Formats: sequence, structure tokens, C-alpha cells
Amino acid sequence: MGVSDTQNPTPAPKPEGKGRPTPRRKDVEAQRRRPLVPGDRKAAVRAARARSREIRDREFEAMKTGDEKNMPLRDRGPVKRFIRDFIDARWSLGEFFLPIAIVFVLLTAFSQQDAVLALVILVALYGVIIATVLQAWITSRKLRKALEARFGEAGLAKGNLMYGVMRSLQIRRSRLPRPMVKRGEHPKTTR
Repeated sequence: MGVSDTQNPTPAPKPEGKGRPTPRRKDVEAQRRRPLVPGDRKAAVRAARARSREIRDREFEAMKTGDEKNMPLRDRGPVKRFIRDFIDARWSLGEFFLPIAIVFVLLTAFSQQDAVLALVILVALYGVIIATVLQAWITSRKLRKALEARFGEAGLAKGNLMYGVMRSLQIRRSRLPRPMVKRGEHPKTTR
């Protein structure tokens, strides 16, 4: 065995071509062609409804349990999780606005005989509305600072602040995804 035999082995011959003829364009297009309207429309509609119902059920269950991978896209990701935890850890006047407004409307209905009392109730209702809007603005400012400190510019993507403000206006028990932190369990704002 010589030195040149071990250093320069002979390469295997390359096969010529791909081993089969190129398919004709007409045949390839015929294989890809599907009808625009399925043969049995009713069955196709039933199948589409079943698929969408299954997806909705899976997403709803994920929102109740906190399973992030099956949640709708608008609720996924660490930024949205931080926003939810930031809002859920705080008390908010906005979450009590609907019950308070209903009480004020009922009081107004029962106080039709006394115009002064009706005016006082109406002014108090507007006061609650103004206080709720003011607190939502303050919450958005605090959330903006926390998102910027935690995630930088990525945390201030379009819609994130409104996502937090709208969540703060919902009754806590009816929020979806369900709150995963107790009140007072504030998330860390630093990385």
C-alpha cells in the first residue's frame, strides 16, 4: 500500500440527472387543482363549524386555566402576561363602575319626584365617570413606565396600553384570561 493510495482515494462517480423525467407543467397543475366549491357544501360547512367550535372551546379553556400556548394570539406572550399581572394586582375604580352606574340609574328612576335629589345623583354619577377616566389615564401612565422599564421599546407596541386599560375597566371575576395573581402580588418591573 503506497502513500498516495491513502491520501487520494478515487471519488465515486456522480449520477447523471435526477433519475426520472421532468413532469409536464400541465400534469403538475392538474394535480394541484382543487374545486373552488366543494362537492357537498353542507358537509363542508358542518366540518368548518366543527373545526371553529373546537378552536374556540380550546381557546376558552386556555383562557380559564392560563395555558398560554392555546390562548388567542392577542393574549399570548410575556408582554401581555406582564400587563395582565400588572393590572390584576391593583384595585381599580373602573372594575366597580358598572355596578355603581346601575345603582345610580335605579336611584335616579326612584327619585323622579324630588328634582334636587335627582340632580345630586346625576352629578355624583358624572363624578364617578370622571374619576374612572382619570384613574384609567393614571393607570396607563404607570403601565407605560413599567413596560418601558421591563421590555424597552418592544413593550410599548401598538395596543398594549389599551389592552391594560380595558382590562382594568372589567369586573375582576369576568376577566379573561383569568387573573393569575392575587391583589398586591405586583410583578417585577425590572428585567
